[in-house]
This record gives sequence, structure tokens and C-alpha cells, in this order.
Amino acid sequence: MANISTTLKLYLKKFTRLRQGVTKYGKAPHKPILLLTLIDLFENSEVKENRIYITPELVGLFKETFSLLVRTAHKSEFSLPFYHLSGEGFWAVNTKSGTKLNLHIKSISTLDEIVDYAYFTDDLYLLLIDQECRNILKTALLDHYFSETKTDYLKVKQGGYIRNLQSYLLNESTVEYKINSAETDEEEQFIRGGLFKKLVPQVYNHTCSMSGMRLVSSHGFSMIDACHIVPFSLSKDDKITNGLALCPNLHRAFDRGLITVDVNLKVLVSDTLAEDTANNYALHHLKGKPLNLPFGAKHYPASANLAWHRENVFKGRYR
Repeated sequence: MANISTTLKLYLKKFTRLRQGVTKYGKAPHKPILLLTLIDLFENSEVKENRIYITPELVGLFKETFSLLVRTAHKSEFSLPFYHLSGEGFWAVNTKSGTKLNLHIKSISTLDEIVDYAYFTDDLYLLLIDQECRNILKTALLDHYFSETKTDYLKVKQGGYIRNLQSYLLNESTVEYKINSAETDEEEQFIRGGLFKKLVPQVYNHTCSMSGMRLVSSHGFSMIDACHIVPFSLSKDDKITNGLALCPNLHRAFDRGLITVDVNLKVLVSDTLAEDTANNYALHHLKGKPLNLPFGAKHYPASANLAWHRENVFKGRYR
């Protein structure tokens, strides 16, 4: 216990002496916000090992924590602290290539492409999985960096942002979440896009809506894609009603207009195709097949989105 106490004192000192960049709005609050976000993940038992992956939930919680605690004009930029926290001596980042992350990356999508996971030093990890030590560190961060806003923050149960956004994307809420295309919030696009990729296969029970194929690995991998009906670049729509669960080959065929869905929710196959119909995997065999639909009509693909695909992408007759 004496060793734990000494270690805790060491990290209390480190947490309250974080190097913060100075901007025209004052000291950047991003590092303590990221630490508070990570502590919340430990509190919610969402961290099972000393590996922190970049997920929509992590970025969403960071964004929510930032909005609750920061009153200056600083912007919520997740990639800033994720990279710069490595200079504090207790945080490290593993890249997918195995090379050291030695440059500042401003784009969260680029960060996600390069980073495999981040991790704490072993002694700090042991503190963070201990509730009492975790609470002491959290209190120190709030008192030192956010004394004026901590009271309001503590009144709010964290995670509301993600829950509300999921409800909207699942077509279960009338609350609007629109991306301003003139001033794009890349973090929100990352969160919404990541949730779309998770939610669409989930509501279809990880089953291809056309072929009926279902394959889920014990490692958590699914072979079912979340396919936008109207491309996100045009629609800015990540609701599941703009999605279909498709296996990779049918995803490509759908995007290229070789297959689509008619007004009766049955598969249409382009008559411009030349294929070996004796092959069990020929697209021809899907013609007229009803879609495997999710439970609840509110999760069905929107008829307007399917009509757009038939009229603008499908390479064949549909009337």
C-alpha cells in the first residue's frame, strides 16, 4: 500500500503539471480533458486492458466532456492531446506499422488510419483500475484545471451525447443532428460514420440483407458492411434508414449500380450484366428476392433513398 501511495502522489504531481500549449485563448485544455475522458471509460468498465483504441465512443465522450468543462474559444480537437500526451512520460502510442508516431497529425481520420492503440505506463494503469485512486486523480484534474465549471460537469451523467446521437441515427428520435457543410466538424463526422458502420450491421443481426449470409468471428469481426444508399458525400446522412447491411461483394455491386432494391423491397439485378448463371454466386440468383429486413419498420431503408439509387446509380430497367 505504501508503494501505491507513493505512486499516486507521483501521478497527482504529474497530472497537475501537464505541459499546456498557450494560445490566444489561454492555455490549451485538451490534455486534462483527454485524461478525464479516459478516467470515465475506466469508471464505465469500457477499458478491459491497457490498450486504448480510437473509437466513436471515445471521441464522442471527449467531445462531450470538452463542451461541459471548457468555456474558452478553444476547439475540441481530439488528435491534439492523443499525440502530445506522449510527451508527459506516462502515455505511449503504437502505430499499425510499428513505427513511432513522431509527427503532429491534425486530422482525426488520418490519426485513426495510423494508430493501432495507445497505452499507459503499467504503474498508472494499476492506479486507473482502482476506484479510489481513480477518483483522487479525477478530482485533482477537475480542481486544478476546471474549478469554475466542475460543478455543472459533475451534475451531468456522461455519455448523453453518444446515446442521443445513436437514438437519432437509429431513427428513434426526432432530434436533428446536422453537419454544417460550410464549417465541417470532422470529429462529428468521424463519430457518426463510426456509429453508422456499427449500427447498420447490428440492426440487421450481422446478416447480409440480400444474400442472407451471416458470419461473426469470435474476435468480434463481422463480414457484413454498412453500405450507404445515397453516398454520404451527397446526403450527409448517416441514419440507418440510409443504409443496407451487405456482404463486401454485394456492397461493391450495389455501389456500382449492378443491383438495387425495388419499391416492394425486392432485389433488382441489372440486365446489362454478363455472368455465368450456373455459378451459385451469380447475381442473377438474387433477382426478385425479398430483402432480409431488420426488426421494426423504423429501421427499414427509406423509400426515398432507394428511389434515388434506382434513378441515379442503377444500370438497368426498373419500371
